[in-house]
Amino acid sequence: MTDQNAPAHNLKPSLRHRIKDEFIQASLLALYFAAWFCAIAFFTLAVLREAAISITPFGLALIKAGLCAKFMMIGKAIYPLKLDTNRGLIKSIFWHSIAYLLIVIALSLVESGIDGLLHGKSFLESLASFGRGDPIYITSIAIMYWLILWPYLILLGLQQSMGDEAVHTILFGSQTKT
Repeated sequence: MTDQNAPAHNLKPSLRHRIKDEFIQASLLALYFAAWFCAIAFFTLAVLREAAISITPFGLALIKAGLCAKFMMIGKAIYPLKLDTNRGLIKSIFWHSIAYLLIVIALSLVESGIDGLLHGKSFLESLASFGRGDPIYITSIAIMYWLILWPYLILLGLQQSMGDEAVHTILFGSQTKT
């Protein structure tokens, strides 16, 4: 039985704990996206054989990673992953992957607009030239982003079905000392 007249400070540790957990989850997700987006930026610059590799794409990749992580956390709260044991993990997360992909593509569009502003173009002009205006290029980026999202969503599904501790043990080993 809970005491409804209990002091409010009893609730603070749980709120603090939730905020700390959200921050850790968002930070880890941002690091995951940052690794991918920086790798993609580096690959793109290497393919283009730029004489000097600018740091701007990496800065934008880090900003986009942070924004993606935050929007993914919001998306997860609004559109929580629901596993259907009869359908299995992959079928259960498919539509989530499409929704999250749309978030990443939207942020990529914004990134393109901001990059254009940094290079003296208008925001709308830069949006129109997203993916060089090439549907094949845009499709290839969408597929790449979708493949980046799959491991994250599979991890969420495994955590939901098996629990955080079991997944942590599978990935990193037991925390008990032998």
